Amino acid sequence: MVEPDAGSTRWARTGGRVVGRKPGGQGRRIRVRVVGALAAAALLTACAGDAKPGPGGTANRAPGLTASSIPVVDEGSGDTLARLSELLDRTETRQGVPPPDYRPLRAEVARFIAGRPQSFGIYFKDLQTGATWGINERAEIHAASTIKVPLVLYVNRQVAAGKARMDDRVALRPEDMTGGAGILQRDGFQGESYSLRVLTNLAITISDNVATNMLFRHFGKDDVGRFMRELGGEVIFPGGRRISTARDMGIYVEAVLDFARRHPLLGARILDDMAHSIFHVGLPGMLPDDVLVAHKEGDIEGVANDVGIVFSSRPYILSILSVNVPDIDQGFEDIARISKIVYDYQEKLGPAR
Repeated sequence: MVEPDAGSTRWARTGGRVVGRKPGGQGRRIRVRVVGALAAAALLTACAGDAKPGPGGTANRAPGLTASSIPVVDEGSGDTLARLSELLDRTETRQGVPPPDYRPLRAEVARFIAGRPQSFGIYFKDLQTGATWGINERAEIHAASTIKVPLVLYVNRQVAAGKARMDDRVALRPEDMTGGAGILQRDGFQGESYSLRVLTNLAITISDNVATNMLFRHFGKDDVGRFMRELGGEVIFPGGRRISTARDMGIYVEAVLDFARRHPLLGARILDDMAHSIFHVGLPGMLPDDVLVAHKEGDIEGVANDVGIVFSSRPYILSILSVNVPDIDQGFEDIARISKIVYDYQEKLGPAR
């Protein structure tokens, strides 16, 4: 069983309803991602329609949305495939373009985090030049549910290699049940089976911990760990725990982008799920609404993380892990403020030419 996390503290406080809003107080536009009555009902109907009876249970709920119609959390979901070519072109490395001087940006971020009570691991990569910088980027911090990015990428790689299909089904077992974020812990039935498409979608968009357990069990945590090492990860489940680094998580996020270049349909679905998560207060929290951010948040007590790709005019990867966070909501606001500092610097630079 994996450790319950992925927004578990915020999920528990809201009774399964997560509100993401832009920090900053009155006068700012507010961005909301809520699993309200309609959205939650749609998700549950989708899962019920996808579920098939297994040896330990019967599925007698009316069929609803199919796996191919998920995600249903955000009305804009599904648009990433249509934009994929343009997004990938924007992130292509510009050959012969010298990297910018990122020392002022790193110094500004360092000044900000010096005044915060928590400890940070930060990794940045400018996708148009390949320039990178970090602050404690190799510090070992609990990954929380950001670890679901390499897990879901591994599932998709197996599908791309012909070793699995997105309509393959995994039955829910008692050992999969856990707390934290998600809907299967409350509304899943033991013995019912769910497609890989539904499980991967739930693991990313609502950070469903039971779906995550099912995927780890089905594909094997050791195999996922070997895949993470192949990608370049250095800290892989030490002591069986989901410990990682900002650098490693940045590498996994970039691997999603590389996968999308080779397998557009599968890769676009991962990016689309990441762009339409219900947890939306970290990296995108203070950015303009028209900037696509494909990201994955995660939190447990004392830990707030967010990692992703910001598809701005000068796209970049930003991975922020933080530990000893006294207040999770404030922790994500701090992540949002760091994200805004980085975004503003990138926008001043403009596209690499």
